Amino acid sequence: MDEQPVQLLKETKVPIAATKRHGERVDYEYERNGTASIFMFAEPLSGFRQATARERRTKTDWAVEVAHLLDSRYADCAKITLVCDNLNTHTKGAFYEAFPPELARAYVKRIDFHYTPKHGSLLSIAECELSCLTSRSRSRGGVVEIKRLF
Repeated sequence: MDEQPVQLLKETKVPIAATKRHGERVDYEYERNGTASIFMFAEPLSGFRQATARERRTKTDWAVEVAHLLDSRYADCAKITLVCDNLNTHTKGAFYEAFPPELARAYVKRIDFHYTPKHGSLLSIAECELSCLTSRSRSRGGVVEIKRLF
């Protein structure tokens, strides 16, 4: 799992529709429209990936995203291996801030945490997925349409 902050953008001019002679014409001027954080979960051997956009990136946001994954995709699994970086929000304590103690303990017992080294990264798969999702699109003049994730 990895996460990435993004800037939300709003177009300031209405695009001109495509015709038989021209493709859609877009004025690439935009206005900043807030920020968000994208949480990416990737399981390379099965081809699974899940990206969720949230307004913030707090301990509670992180714990809720991981808990959702445990309750949905991995509901039948007794234990999962979670590879994440050493960010201050990626802690067992985050579950206790987000959920009642009994539920938090149940979630924590199901996770085998593996943290990446401080001066290296083993998250290249999740980072590549985020890069593909948020890379600057040539066809949109560098504007990434993250608003579609909400």
